[in-house]
Amino acid sequence: MSVSAVATDPATCAPLPVLGRDVRVPLVTGGEVDYAALDYAASAPALQRVWDDVAAYAPYYGSVHRGAGYLSQLSTDLFENSRRTIAEFLGCRADEQVVFTRSTTDSLNLLAAVLPQDTRVFVFETEHHASLLPWEQRADVTVTYLNAPRTPAQAVATLEQALADREPYGPALVCVTGASNVTGELWPVRELAAAAHAHGARIVLDAAQLAPHHPVDLAELDVDWIAFSGHKLYAPFGAGVLAGRADWLRDAEPYLAGGGASRKVSRRTDGGVDVEWHTTAARHEAGSPNVIGAYAIASACKALTEAGFDTLVAREQELITRVREGLAEVPEVRVLSLFGDDAPRVGVLSFVVDGWNSSHFAAALSAEYGIGVRDGLFCAHPLVRTLLGSDPQDPGECGAPEAAPGELSLNAIRVSFGAGTPDEHVDRFLRAVKELVADGARWNYRTVDGRCVAVV
Repeated sequence: MSVSAVATDPATCAPLPVLGRDVRVPLVTGGEVDYAALDYAASAPALQRVWDDVAAYAPYYGSVHRGAGYLSQLSTDLFENSRRTIAEFLGCRADEQVVFTRSTTDSLNLLAAVLPQDTRVFVFETEHHASLLPWEQRADVTVTYLNAPRTPAQAVATLEQALADREPYGPALVCVTGASNVTGELWPVRELAAAAHAHGARIVLDAAQLAPHHPVDLAELDVDWIAFSGHKLYAPFGAGVLAGRADWLRDAEPYLAGGGASRKVSRRTDGGVDVEWHTTAARHEAGSPNVIGAYAIASACKALTEAGFDTLVAREQELITRVREGLAEVPEVRVLSLFGDDAPRVGVLSFVVDGWNSSHFAAALSAEYGIGVRDGLFCAHPLVRTLLGSDPQDPGECGAPEAAPGELSLNAIRVSFGAGTPDEHVDRFLRAVKELVADGARWNYRTVDGRCVAVV
């Protein structure tokens, strides 16, 4: 089952057409506009190509690995071919595994579950909570949180020193993002991988924000594992991937116990059961797998590959330049950055506006201009607090615009875009920012159930 490559959509001026590109939304000031989805970092809209592929397969849906019927065999082939497509997309080596999960969060929790006993984990405080929090769920694992670096070189030096100082010298894992979900800045993954391996550690790359914007290759980056989510990669919700070295995955107890993970189960004379578990990726894929989710990710991988990352990256850089230059024309706007204005980044930028609560500003963008952005702490609380100069111990909630006392300004606005973003959405966003800063909101807003909304 295949679909031809998708050409540039002349109606949107975007390289790859996405679902929702013609959705109309009402404005509180009257009338309707095409919805400007500028929240790709949270969930990118599904590619039309992906949706069409899934729709074409849906009538043939069947159980995977469990049936002799034609549809079951077709679904099994589709599922395993999707695994091979994703392995190729990620540059997996012959002995590496692609495990299907629910999301990046699930992938990293899976990796945390299979760590050898007494592993030392090193993670920068700048990580998304998906890669910051799973490791302490293991009582026999020690976690070292590294301070936010201010340059890529400082990130490498900080990691090298922490690894050199570790005691005792045993199994170690470094977890690092490829591109920040707050600033969009690219991290020095190859250099961090080299530092990890020089000190006998392994490294996992959180590629949730990187994979939709740049080619990601396990061998080229020399990382041990890659984790990412389908819903960031222009596929629908509900599927993710952990890909990389097989040994820790093969040697650990299954992430979930159940059918599909077990190769053989037999009763013992004492009344218990003996279980022989699979040693392949199936070991950690118990239960009926999400074949549609896996196929959707594979379809997105094919679409991005066929469109050509060089073309996609070049256009995205044009949009990034346009957004950065447009925001720079507004003195009241401050763009957040760890590594400085010249740092390379993907299409993710966060900013604050003097005199505005970020949640109020985001609500006005939506209600008065039909623009969807993100506001809050972006599930990266320590990083945003560092960038905003807040005490790391101050309370706050992810994405909640109603701040605690003393934290009225502790949130930011994030705009993010990608291969499905038309030029008009970016132009409208910049025009809206300038108008709101110059003239203020044209409507009244209040907090309802923790969100700032227009009064109607």
